[in-house]
Amino acid sequence: MLKAQYILNISATHNQRLLPGIDRILTDADWTLDDLDGLAVSLGPGSFTGLRIGLSVVKGLAWATGKPLAGVPTLDALAANVPLAPYPIYPVLDARKGEIYTALYRMDDEQVPARLSPYMAIKPEKLVDLISEKTLLVGDALLRYGDYLTGKLGDRLHLVPPHLNVVHASSVAWLAWHKLRRGIHEDISSCTPLYVRPSEAELNRISE
Repeated sequence: MLKAQYILNISATHNQRLLPGIDRILTDADWTLDDLDGLAVSLGPGSFTGLRIGLSVVKGLAWATGKPLAGVPTLDALAANVPLAPYPIYPVLDARKGEIYTALYRMDDEQVPARLSPYMAIKPEKLVDLISEKTLLVGDALLRYGDYLTGKLGDRLHLVPPHLNVVHASSVAWLAWHKLRRGIHEDISSCTPLYVRPSEAELNRISE
């Protein structure tokens, strides 16, 4: 059962809102960290700085409390926003630089998204080429590329209500619970973000 969820889709950084948000939701739920069975974190892809901050905070909490930590790729969590989907799912995150982070999923019998492709950072044109049947798209990349994709895909495209286009903490928690109940958790010392593509700094080093 969902106890509490805090969604704040604004431009404030993790530095400004993550720890206060954790404190607030625990206070409102009348819980402490000791009441938790485990911790969950979204691994990315996404903002490189945001991913590093978020993972560092949750790893610190895991070290301090001894709670197991389950990492959930952000695209997996976004696909989990649409259980009972009758079509293939491509969650789409705006990767900037004219690209989209995405992967292909179908729901399994437990309504857990099963990934059927690698994680990708691709141009919208490439995504159009990949879609040959009725397909559900969900994610914030639709704000930038929704009109283009609708025009190219026509009746192959199925969209979800806009409130589902952001990652929900409850979806991350749902997938983390599925991992933890099977005894699957991260090694805190080696757990790293899922970037999918190199950072700007890495690209600059490669070009030097």
